[in-house]
Amino acid sequence: MTKRSLFIAFVVSLGGFLFGFDAGIISGVMSYVGPEFNLNDTQTGWVVSSPSFSAMIAMLIAGKMSDQVGRKKILIIVAFLYAFSAIASAYSFDYQTLYISRMIGGLAFGAALILAPTYIAEISNSNNRGTLVSIQQLNIVLGFFAAFLSNYFFNEINSTSDFFNDENVWRWMLGVEFVPAILYFILMFFVPMSPRWLYNKGKFKTAKEVLIKIHGKDKAEEESKNIEENISSSSKLSKSNFKDLFSPALRYIMGIGLLLGILQQATGINAIYFYATSIFKQTGIGTDAAFSSGVLLSLTTVVFTILAMYLVDKMGRRPLLLIGITGISISLLTCAYGFNKAKYKLGLDDINSIVQVDSSKLENLIDIEYDSDVNFKNDLKKALGNQVYAKNEGAILESAITMNSGLVLFGIFGFIACFAFSLGPIMWVMLSELFPNRFRGLAIGLIGFVNSFTSWTIQQIFPWELSNLGSALTFFIYGFLAFIGVIIFVKYLPETKGKTLEEIEIEFVK
Repeated sequence: MTKRSLFIAFVVSLGGFLFGFDAGIISGVMSYVGPEFNLNDTQTGWVVSSPSFSAMIAMLIAGKMSDQVGRKKILIIVAFLYAFSAIASAYSFDYQTLYISRMIGGLAFGAALILAPTYIAEISNSNNRGTLVSIQQLNIVLGFFAAFLSNYFFNEINSTSDFFNDENVWRWMLGVEFVPAILYFILMFFVPMSPRWLYNKGKFKTAKEVLIKIHGKDKAEEESKNIEENISSSSKLSKSNFKDLFSPALRYIMGIGLLLGILQQATGINAIYFYATSIFKQTGIGTDAAFSSGVLLSLTTVVFTILAMYLVDKMGRRPLLLIGITGISISLLTCAYGFNKAKYKLGLDDINSIVQVDSSKLENLIDIEYDSDVNFKNDLKKALGNQVYAKNEGAILESAITMNSGLVLFGIFGFIACFAFSLGPIMWVMLSELFPNRFRGLAIGLIGFVNSFTSWTIQQIFPWELSNLGSALTFFIYGFLAFIGVIIFVKYLPETKGKTLEEIEIEFVK
């Protein structure tokens, strides 16, 4: 693995860092925006999920566009959209302008999430492809870590500074994303065009020069030979289209790709990330501890993603995925059990300790014990109103809840750890490997669309699930879906470790 290939992979996957930063930052932002704009569950879900909705559109068209004009050109546009979205979001003055600004960012990360692994796979060789493609996931989780650190910092200074307050601190949280976005935009001008894309466009001389700069002369000759043989064997084939993706020849790898794309998000990973602060509040640890726990959560993700990068080209894709998904299922079911055993009761002293709440409104609820978080929250919302409850949810739950919060936190951190060394990075590695060169952009775009649609659905309904199904049933559903995924993949999941892209095409495209 050369320094040049590492640099290119890192720069190209900075779009993943910005995706992670945006996903992490919104979990803290909503603690302030929700009460300020008095958002209901549907509006809260839409502010959080709107980027994933627009990302679906980008994923459908970005792959095909990049096949035509090149991966690099599209990624430069992506970087600009990220920067614009950050500033527009920070200056939003109502619910509508906020979600529209975030949808612009969604176009950027939708394109970035599919083009970065595609591009990196096309500049890699069989020995380092898994590690290099995993840099995208590493950047995503570093983005989460930076966002949760930023959230924690702004939440701390908001309580001690005269300049920051509940009405403006969230704008700074969103606006700081502009800095890495501009850096991404500048650095993208220093990476080459994809050599495999150049070969497909008949620019053999330029492609070979790129390969030599990345791999050195000897390795470049070997890569060139594989690529030229693949192009020669497929030169008589017609141009790719969506219908071809479901032909008998591609049916197996397309099925695996779609299952990976759905399962990665159906386990609720983005519900955890995008609503991390809110979820930690549900355990009763308090608002400040919820913000600090977010930092620890993101650090866990970074550590286990680095572990995945170390193991993916040694252990293989299949073992990591099967171990990880099993751990995900166990962790989520542990969370469900912990929440199912929780009790909720407010005593007189508890009510008086919540300084921003009119205690007289809660007199009828004193010493009433609830087995259901749904019933407890509904009665609190009726007594206080949605806006007051939302602003004080952390303090209220901290005073009222009796549960094994350590068990639930263990389940959440276990889920994050297992996801970080399996479904998180390995899905993108396998998607970048499974499909033939001429179908790669189109196939990853379609699967990315399905992946993003699943993510959007989870983000949109998660607030509703917490309010209407409760924490226990919500986590049980995600854990059960992961269990189904284990059963399917034990039978059907292939291994791609140590094979060139051209060898994978010969083996799996029937």
